[in-house]
Amino acid sequence: MRFAGLSLLLLVALLGFAQTQVFVCPMDPDVRSSVPGKCPRCGMTLVAQLPEPVEYRMLFKADPPQIPANQNVTLFFRILDPATSAPVTRFTEVHERLFHLFLVSYDLTYFSHEHPVWMPDGWFQLETRLPQPGTYRLLADFDPDGGTPQLVAKTFSTAGFIAPLETSIARPAPDLSAKTASNMTVEMRTEPAQSIAGKKTMLFLHITPAEGLEKYIGAWAHMLAVSSDLIDTIHTHPFDADGGPDMQFNVIFPRAGNYRLWIQLQRKGVVNTVSFTVPVGEL
Repeated sequence: MRFAGLSLLLLVALLGFAQTQVFVCPMDPDVRSSVPGKCPRCGMTLVAQLPEPVEYRMLFKADPPQIPANQNVTLFFRILDPATSAPVTRFTEVHERLFHLFLVSYDLTYFSHEHPVWMPDGWFQLETRLPQPGTYRLLADFDPDGGTPQLVAKTFSTAGFIAPLETSIARPAPDLSAKTASNMTVEMRTEPAQSIAGKKTMLFLHITPAEGLEKYIGAWAHMLAVSSDLIDTIHTHPFDADGGPDMQFNVIFPRAGNYRLWIQLQRKGVVNTVSFTVPVGEL
């Protein structure tokens, strides 16, 4: 590095800044360290000097083009560089995958967490089957090299489904009752008891039995939170978890309303998915 025309004090200041470089987690930007390493929360490699967030464009198509319900369909995704519009060919692995895809029906009865596969032609590809006619929201979670983590949403309807979008939107009632899944029961409480938009809500989970709890694709749990109209979406992981019966998520809900939460945990090789509905009040 060459310095020209700098005062001694300015040079010392610049050198001091370089020595106190901060390393940040791409998934959880509030996790910071003065030295390189791994994020204690999600396990991702800490990086220095994260670039400013820029939205990447995602192309989406299907085969057959008129997406059927309850039939096999292949979904394709291509990511374009925002500066050049060229296809992105390099991605950072996030929780053991290059691409996480969430599919949610507008009535909130269907949830799926999938992992499209990178193909030699530059498209991510997923073979799936949608269980019922209706409108769906897909949320694509990926981290292009040189960029910042992205959560890109698309909305589509199955072939022949013509109901107005407004009538497709669910109005779920609050539901914090304990949930029993494949081989565990999950209880949840919030602090504060009444979540407030724009304020931190702590979500405390208690898992029974916890013996045999395992990480699922690199994290002790995965959570997707969506507003009832599927406009606001949050993909996050536990703030505090150690493989025991208790774990904590920290969430800031952006708007008032009821939010559906899907939480995935793995025990003895079995992935459990439970859902809760959290009411969020105005500030």
